[in-house]
Amino acid sequence: MNDSYIATYLAETVRIAETVDRAALASALELLKGLKASGGRLFILGVGGSAGNAPHAVNDFRKIAGIEAYAPTDNVSELTAWTNDVGWEVVFDRWLRTSRIGAKDMLLVFSVGGGSATTSRNLVLGMECAKSAGASILSVVSRDGGKARELGDVTVLI
Repeated sequence: MNDSYIATYLAETVRIAETVDRAALASALELLKGLKASGGRLFILGVGGSAGNAPHAVNDFRKIAGIEAYAPTDNVSELTAWTNDVGWEVVFDRWLRTSRIGAKDMLLVFSVGGGSATTSRNLVLGMECAKSAGASILSVVSRDGGKARELGDVTVLI
């Protein structure tokens, strides 16, 4: 039973990895290299499981890549204060505005669906804020990519 499960899991992992667009990955790397060279900051958003991935990615981008990076889910007190005062839908928009996101910066979005008019609206408003500030947007999403695919400069679809 375990051998069968493990074999199926590994085969599915290989199948999924083979579908990732290599050109999108190369474009994502170029964006990140440009961000590092310009001294811009990386802001990382995610909700649900992706909210946990965001601070982990912050750690790796700071420690391994040497890129200044932040995630609002690193500070639950601030995140819930914004949620309490202005609402969950605008929490990332307000956090990014307070962080003074600008044209040298980048927003990285982790999301299963990529956001829409009815789901992950907070991510959509955060992406719209970043776009209006002139920041680049990189997203790692699945399904059809949602609004992240529409608003992003580079989308890695898994």
